[in-house]
Amino acid sequence: MSKLPLFLAGASLALLAGCLSPDGERAAAGAAIGGLGAALLDGNVVAGAAVGAAAGALCDDAGVCRR
Repeated sequence: MSKLPLFLAGASLALLAGCLSPDGERAAAGAAIGGLGAALLDGNVVAGAAVGAAAGALCDDAGVCRR
């Protein structure tokens, strides 16, 4: 089974995550994206979700997702 459709879904979520404004929403989207990415790569889903949540919550502080 090809993982391409799941990868494309994750990439779409990643692009939409930048449109969210509160840190909590970006953290939730980051957790979902990180968990999905880890699952696709056969990695640790919990660690992927934790890293994604941290990245989502802090992306505006790093100047990545500012409007």
